[in-house]
Amino acid sequence: MGDGMATNLGGLIPEGGDLDKVAIIDLASGDAREYSHRELSDLANAIARGLLKRGLKRGDAISLIAENSVPYFAAYMGIMRAGMVCVPVNHKQPENVTSHVLTDSETKLVLLDGVGRDRCPEGYDAVHFDRDGADGFEALLDPGAFEIIDPEIGETAMILYTSGSTGMPKGVLLDHRSHLFALSRLNGQRETLVRQRFLIAAPLYHMNGLFSAKLNSYMNASLVLLPRFDVSAYIRSIERFGVTWVTSVPTMLARAIRETEIMKSTDLSGVEWVSMGSAPLTQSLFDEVQGWFPNATVFNLYGTTEHGPSAFGSHPDGLLRPNLSLGYQNAGVELRLVGGADENTGVLEVRSHTNMTGYKNLTAKTDEVMDDGWYHTKDVMHRDKDGWFYIIGREDDMFVCNGENVYPGEVEKMLETHPDIAQAAVVPLDDPVRGAAPIAFIVAAGDTKMSEAEVQAYARANGPAYQFPRRAIFMEEMPLAGTNKIDKASLSERAKAL
Repeated sequence: MGDGMATNLGGLIPEGGDLDKVAIIDLASGDAREYSHRELSDLANAIARGLLKRGLKRGDAISLIAENSVPYFAAYMGIMRAGMVCVPVNHKQPENVTSHVLTDSETKLVLLDGVGRDRCPEGYDAVHFDRDGADGFEALLDPGAFEIIDPEIGETAMILYTSGSTGMPKGVLLDHRSHLFALSRLNGQRETLVRQRFLIAAPLYHMNGLFSAKLNSYMNASLVLLPRFDVSAYIRSIERFGVTWVTSVPTMLARAIRETEIMKSTDLSGVEWVSMGSAPLTQSLFDEVQGWFPNATVFNLYGTTEHGPSAFGSHPDGLLRPNLSLGYQNAGVELRLVGGADENTGVLEVRSHTNMTGYKNLTAKTDEVMDDGWYHTKDVMHRDKDGWFYIIGREDDMFVCNGENVYPGEVEKMLETHPDIAQAAVVPLDDPVRGAAPIAFIVAAGDTKMSEAEVQAYARANGPAYQFPRRAIFMEEMPLAGTNKIDKASLSERAKAL
């Protein structure tokens, strides 16, 4: 028999670490409740025991539909410790999409809170994080020691559903080894990571926040956990709790740095690291964030639901990572760029232990992106002479204008070099002459007043003619999807309405 603590993704809390150290400061209730690593592990064990006592069995799918909290994260670990399959569900999606996820994953039990009750269809057995009584969270718990299940090779640990920008979300099957391998890529940085205090406000149903929370437990560090992204609470938590590592999606920091009065009144000098991932990063945003966090190393992260966050890392020769680079090829991970002009440009394909085992109930879709262990990411990238990788755009976001390929991310990066543009988002609009025309949505910097003509003139002067936006629409702020990325779907609908 193997060691379940070492082979089960739910057994992240190392027995050799300081179990009495603060693991998570939970702000879900409005109060700052501290949980040690020991308390977090004990809670995960109590959940695992409670699920088995309830009659659930190994391999059963358990869904989580709730805002961030320690009980949520403990349930995530406890479900897997019991050999069951955890399904974190986006609580911001419509009920019909949630219904699809629960049906597709074959969910047997749902753990939820108030936001989850608004999305969960009737008929499911449920445990409520925020209720007392027979269906409350406390009634589920069965405190005591627990021998963590040692999973089989390839046994599913969790199903993470993709955002479903086209059609219903797809269930990504990930085994226990997948994220344990991704975490192990960071073992060489343990001395640095163990002393960090992370800030997490991205939702735990998404890879960004979820992997950061797991890294915290794996490295015996500490974190501050917000129930949701609230820009004021996010900023003020940095000084209040002595945060040293700020995690984010770029749009979160783009909003934060616009709150100049709160930023100025907050001591940010203790932040050592600022990581941005899960969405494209522009040089202008990088520079602004670096300006607000002068003592921090600001860097870009890359990961996909299907592959995870293990493709890139530091340069083996100790070279300083360029600002917008995703990193250098990680040891133990195979990478290649395909379909481009040469081996240094094209769509990234990855072969690694972190890759998904497939899409739930979608064999044909799996075959479209998986071949001989290689995962076709659809992310178009470039590799420079030193081996650093940079993202150009998405293969499926690319559109053709006047016979030329346009990648929205490249246009956005160019527009955001204008000092008066804080954020730009570009979507295509069908055009009978051009094929598709770029439409730009703009958030101006500060109180700046810009005109559409100024945006177009700048685009013509700084990029190829076929990329310039045929319309520029100004907004107070960008709409965000449930993952805190810019909601391109809603912007596309607005463009069509023009």
